Order: sequence, then structure tokens, then C-alpha cells
Amino acid sequence: MTLQQLKYLVAIDSYRSFALAAQALDVTQPTLSSMISKLEEELDVRLFDRSSRKVTTTSIGKDIVRQARQIIMEAGRINEMVSESKGEISGPLKLAVGPSIAPYILPLFIKTYMEDYPQVQLAIEEMRPGAMIASLEKGDLDAAIATTGHICTGIFEIPLYTERFYVYLSEECSHKIKDFNPDALEHEHLWVMKDVRCLRESAFSFCRARAAGHQVYEAGNIDTLIRIVDTNGGYTIIPEMHLPMLSEPQMRNVRNIDGNHLSFRKVSMYIRADYVRERMLNTIIDTLKKIMPRGMMNPSLLNNTIRL
Repeated sequence: MTLQQLKYLVAIDSYRSFALAAQALDVTQPTLSSMISKLEEELDVRLFDRSSRKVTTTSIGKDIVRQARQIIMEAGRINEMVSESKGEISGPLKLAVGPSIAPYILPLFIKTYMEDYPQVQLAIEEMRPGAMIASLEKGDLDAAIATTGHICTGIFEIPLYTERFYVYLSEECSHKIKDFNPDALEHEHLWVMKDVRCLRESAFSFCRARAAGHQVYEAGNIDTLIRIVDTNGGYTIIPEMHLPMLSEPQMRNVRNIDGNHLSFRKVSMYIRADYVRERMLNTIIDTLKKIMPRGMMNPSLLNNTIRL
């Protein structure tokens, strides 16, 4: 049994296809099939069921894949520890970012990071929190950035920044209301973003008598919500980092959220509890400190580094 065979095993389990796994590993399919067959002969078990069009992992195969992932991860840490001891910052970095956060931090983050750390092979993917945590647990990601509250066994959460929410009103509403009071808009339309928990919670926390008087519509992104409000009236909730994307006339329709209402979201970075690439982790933190408004960042991060 070799480490290479275990990598092949994990790839097939992930892709559910010998052809796709071979392509991802940059080997020929006959080579991949031969290596897996030899591993099955050595272990005297069947790892995959090839009787259907889609390859499925057998029951014992799933247990072996789980152990193989752990072995591959531990083997990779040897090189990581050597690089850390030499002070080198290089190699792959796989990062996931939530869809409601990515538009605001990624454009400048990518530019700044690639300029500061040209030896790092940066790979970023947008993911919803559930998929992030699952990928972290499997070791497919180095880190993930999402709203707070997704910690679980084996996953650490590092608070990054706090972002205020604002109310964006239609022009008609903005003429009537100088200071936003949620009660004053009980009979207006509230438009919210679909499947983004922090925005929905912020909106509904001050949506009194939602069932009586409010019609709630769900859109796919903030830009769509703003265009809907501009055309149809009503109001929506927008994060602070969206403000620079508004036109000057649109900025006149923005109001603070007053009263005892949830009006912010907290964003964190998630890593595995056994993650060892301390220097690599701090490259993410240092880049965020360069691009984020200082007042939004977690104060404990501003003058300190992460220690694992």
C-alpha cells in the first residue's frame, strides 16, 4: 500500500468516476484502474462497485477512504511543518468564501494577496456554510470565511470583522422618512435576499406584525433587491460594504437602523482544529487587515498574529 494509491482511492470516492478522477490526477484511466485493482488485491476487499454507470464506494471502502483521507492529511503536514520552520510561504492555499461576502472582499483580496504572496497557489471558491464545513472536515479546504455561528466539533472559529446593516428605501419612502423607524414602514414592502440567514434575521428582527401588513419577496442578490426597490417601492436591508457600490442618488435613500434591532453581521474564518500552517493562515489575516476598513476588523487581530 502506497500513499499514491490512497490518493487515487480518495479521488475516485470524491468524483464517483474513474475517468474524472484520472483527469483530476493527471494520469491515464488504465493506470488508475490498475493501481486500485492492486490495492484491492492486497487488502482482499472490493473498494468500489463498478456494476452501475456511476461508481459507488462499498461499505468497507467508505471506512478505508475515511482513514486514507486522514493519512494523506497527516503526510502533507510533514512538508507544511518543514516549510513553517524555514519561514517559507509557498504552496497551495484553498479558501472558501460565502456568497453574500465574496462580492465585497474578493476583488481587492485577490489582487492584494497575489501581489504580496506570489509563491502561493491561491484557489478560492464560493460556498454556502454547510458545504464549507463539510469540505473543511474532509481536508479539502485550508480555511473558510462565513458569518459566525457555524462551529462544530473539530472546527475552530476566528472572528474577523463586524459589518453594519443599513436600510435602503425607495425614493418615495426616502422623501417621507428622515430617520428610519421600522414601525413607520409596517405596511410597506420588505424585500429580502433568499437563503442568506444574516440578512433575513436582520430584516425580520424589526419586521413587526409580518403576517399582517407586510408582503415579503425574495431575490437572489443585493443588486437585484435594490433595483426592485427603485422600481416597485418599499425597502430592503443592505450590508455596509455595499454602500460604495451605490450611485450618489441611491446613497440619499440609505438610512441607519435605529432602535433595538439587529443591525449587523459578524464574519469569521473557520479552520480545522488540527490545522498547522500558521504562517499561511496569517497571510489571509494580514491581507484582510490591508483591505478592510480598520473600524470593522476584530480589534484583537489588528496588532496581533494568529498562533496555533
